Amino acid sequence: MAFFSKLKDKLFKSSSKLDEGLEAIVEDGGEETAAVAVESVAVEQPVPAVVEVEAAPVAEDKAPVEAPKSGIFARLTGQNQSGPVVKRVLDDDMLEQLEELLIASDMGVDTALRVTANIAEGRLGRRVSSQEIKEILATEVARIMETVARPMPLYPSKPQVVLVVGVNGSGKTTTIGKLASQFRSAGKSVVIAAGDTFRAAAVEQLQVWGERAGVPVLTAPEGSDPASLAYDAMTKAEAEGADLLMIDTAGRLQNRQDLMEELSKIVRVIRKKNPDAPHNTLLVLDATTGQNAISQVETFQKLADVSGLVMTKLDGTAKGGILVSLADKIGLPIHAIGVGEQIDDLQPFDPEEFAAALIGLDQK
Repeated sequence: MAFFSKLKDKLFKSSSKLDEGLEAIVEDGGEETAAVAVESVAVEQPVPAVVEVEAAPVAEDKAPVEAPKSGIFARLTGQNQSGPVVKRVLDDDMLEQLEELLIASDMGVDTALRVTANIAEGRLGRRVSSQEIKEILATEVARIMETVARPMPLYPSKPQVVLVVGVNGSGKTTTIGKLASQFRSAGKSVVIAAGDTFRAAAVEQLQVWGERAGVPVLTAPEGSDPASLAYDAMTKAEAEGADLLMIDTAGRLQNRQDLMEELSKIVRVIRKKNPDAPHNTLLVLDATTGQNAISQVETFQKLADVSGLVMTKLDGTAKGGILVSLADKIGLPIHAIGVGEQIDDLQPFDPEEFAAALIGLDQK
């Protein structure tokens, strides 16, 4: 199944809420008009990558590629319609209802106001159908998300140190395993350090993923100093010529000062070994936390200089608009999103796919 189909299915809580809400807003005060057939146009989109790597030379004996596909799907810019279409004048009352709907989807007040203001620009007084308003809204959401949809950069440094942080239950351990598997498939040698030395279950989970991906997992006795493990892991990865060292950390709640100070210590020790490390600090966020994700990002940025985000558990939230709020307010790169536990459920973040799934637009 294409990832978009899975994303749309998993995001049904958000998309159905927005979809049904937009329908209700247009029907509230709308009138039926004669339908106009609009041709669907498929716009080709490049397939993004979770990581930024140099393109490998194309083998001469490769089979020719068939007709190009539009990324994971083509954006729908029109839709054949038959029968009467309900349209409503886009006025202040309608915009206020749109704002309330977007805020309810966890887009945040400031972002919701900005989006509706952009929707209103040049369109006030026009009659619009629910399909038209969905397409306009999806375009606005995608425009915001385009600025943050970037793959995780890979550098020539060996080992490139990737520190993975986040609060309890955000999906860090699983994300590390999936990323390590993808890096390995891209031809990179990877080492994982099980820095969550306080939870045996986290270490065991990483070891399972390491076996699946063929990646070694460095561990330390339960209760050991995570900073010491990180230092030792850097030494070993350097000696072995590994391309990447991924360091797991214990789940930290941003209101636990002792745990947050421990994270700062890990960063300090890593930088003693290599002043440029960690080269990437990925913050894994649980989409179900809603607007609390904003405060998490702000806290971790101060302690660990977060360079990019991975958003997990989009299949478990009715408020997928939090990604739009994060993009609008924080602006950190979103490298990947997850909608499940399988290896292919962590995929590159595509702004148009996400916008369409969030709004409930059909794609072809």
